[in-house]
Amino acid sequence: MSKKVKNSFLGFLKGFHYAAKGIWKVARTERNFKIHLTIVLLVAVAGFMFSVSATEWMMIVLVTGLVLSAEMFNTAIESLVDRVSPEYEKTAGQIKDIAAGAVLITAVAAAVVGVIIFGPKIFG
Repeated sequence: MSKKVKNSFLGFLKGFHYAAKGIWKVARTERNFKIHLTIVLLVAVAGFMFSVSATEWMMIVLVTGLVLSAEMFNTAIESLVDRVSPEYEKTAGQIKDIAAGAVLITAVAAAVVGVIIFGPKIFG
């Protein structure tokens, strides 16, 4: 393996390391992310209990990934806004509200998917 390819591969692996650090930071410090992770765990347990189909698992993985990603984007945006605008400013507040709204939209969509998948299994 050439030195250039080896360095390129090591750089690629470093990217995963930095990403994992970011996920771990949010998982340790952000209350809402912890809540979402708890819900993901409960949904996974329910998925095994109710033997959801492969298609249903794909939907569950997709929507949970979207919610967790949205929460991380929201955290990053809020941190950046707080850094560049430490004093209260209307526009900064609106930016943070918009990011939080994006999380809410993904969480509601995930809840709807959950009702569609688990509703008939629980109440049917």
